[in-house]
Amino acid sequence: MKLDSSAFIADPDLIKELEKQSTEICCGEGRVLFKQGDSPEGLFIIDQGEITLTMDSPNGQNVMQVQAHPGSLLGLPGLIGNGPYTLSAIARDGARVSFLPRDQFTAVMQANPQLSLKILQVLAAELRTARQALSNR
Repeated sequence: MKLDSSAFIADPDLIKELEKQSTEICCGEGRVLFKQGDSPEGLFIIDQGEITLTMDSPNGQNVMQVQAHPGSLLGLPGLIGNGPYTLSAIARDGARVSFLPRDQFTAVMQANPQLSLKILQVLAAELRTARQALSNR
């Protein structure tokens, strides 16, 4: 399955607001940000470089791989839906990522309800691109 990586990219104003409360994390080549099936701990924002996103079938076979680029928000479906991450995210060399823990994300959304619409736009883009990828199989 081939996803359009632009589906993960968020509005620059949303990124700016989220990053005010986030913390930069070190990412060397191969650093695992989260694994498919993990409980969501927070939101990851790609500031620089690329992150490889993968999805495996229940028997461990890779069914999808896509590169996420700067401006992408990773982990939103799990965070919003309070379910496990549906993808794994691994840093590539030169990646710089900011992390916003779940409680901080909730606080930002409560303090700035207008940002919710921008979050929904990212989720809708992810859903749209996933449906399109499935229909093109």
